[in-house]
Amino acid sequence: MTMHLSTHNWMRAEPLDVTLRRIKKYGYESIEISGEPAQYPVKETRALLKEHGIRCWGAVTLTLGERNLAARDEGQRARSVDYVNSVLTMVSELEGQIITLVPATVGKVVPDGTEAEEWTWVVDATKECFAHAQKVGVKVAIEPLNRFETYFLNRAAQALALADAVHPECGVCLDAYHLNMEEANVHDAIRLAGKRLFDFHVADNNRFAAGLGHFNWAEIVATLREVGYDGALTNEFVAPVDRTPAAIYPDMVERNPVDISPAQLKFIQDHGSSLLTEAFYDDQMRITAETLLPLIK
Repeated sequence: MTMHLSTHNWMRAEPLDVTLRRIKKYGYESIEISGEPAQYPVKETRALLKEHGIRCWGAVTLTLGERNLAARDEGQRARSVDYVNSVLTMVSELEGQIITLVPATVGKVVPDGTEAEEWTWVVDATKECFAHAQKVGVKVAIEPLNRFETYFLNRAAQALALADAVHPECGVCLDAYHLNMEEANVHDAIRLAGKRLFDFHVADNNRFAAGLGHFNWAEIVATLREVGYDGALTNEFVAPVDRTPAAIYPDMVERNPVDISPAQLKFIQDHGSSLLTEAFYDDQMRITAETLLPLIK
């Protein structure tokens, strides 16, 4: 298997059918579905994937609200494990391969306990999730985020430490945007993950589409090849909305009402500050494909 282009779909609230039609025309082969199983009934979702010729690569946990494997409250941790397991089951039923697991609540930057307490809570909870993952045949990749989104796991070495504590077959997911902020060297972080790198998320250093920042994508792809990575490059641009007269993209903000849950809207606003218009979103999908596809063909 060789590297292929995939994308998340949480960045814009639109029907899956619209997303699949959009990404198909630009050469994407798979999708990493938002970790909200209630939104993706298996029968309908499988039919849509088949209709558009796009496979499910996996899903990302949307670790929002009360979801937190690092919570002090035992009941909260148990409910968070149940949530992760529901995402694993969804991926398995959609014939996907992987979940990207963010252990602690995104946006929460104050710990619930001491370092030792939290490490025990997270390791134990992740072991439970991993046991379910093995049962349903899905890989787990632990993803570090930047320090402004979580105090827990910011670097590849930390994600590997958790993976090691869970199981030799537990892996990591790295995201170019977060690596750029937290690692001394992006390429060394990829090399450190090595064979344990199960997923790779792509956005440029400014979190626009790959190709709109300072990353040398040819060098990043070369390093991924060097470590034998053969999975997805999963598009995860989150464009910051410019509310000033200096806006480069004056038409990027969605002004029309969109059918989206309050929790999902908050997630998008917290990460990118607003909903993106259809035209702007489409352009970012196209630019990522035009930047990366020539490098992985």
